[in-house]
Amino acid sequence: MDNLNTHKEKSFYEAFSEEEAERILSKIEFHYTSKHASWLNAAEIEINVMDIECTDRRIGDMETLVREVAAWTRKRNDDEKKINWGFTRGKADKKLSKYYV
Repeated sequence: MDNLNTHKEKSFYEAFSEEEAERILSKIEFHYTSKHASWLNAAEIEINVMDIECTDRRIGDMETLVREVAAWTRKRNDDEKKINWGFTRGKADKKLSKYYV
């Protein structure tokens, strides 16, 4: 996940009782992405496309949601849809050069 402040343990303690926060936190493990992870942008784009094309309405139960998302995924893969990623290595070097030592 990204580094949004709500994706931290502290946020659970702010939103829930200590007991409930600890119960929830005992079931999850956080894996953070780099703040400059270009793949994260691609994932966010793909999720946005899914929201527009598939999950842009109330879906009343988990079974229907799973079925609809699976059908959308199959169609997207069958159609070989791709994200036209324009952030090249050269652009990255130019943009991030201020961080290089």
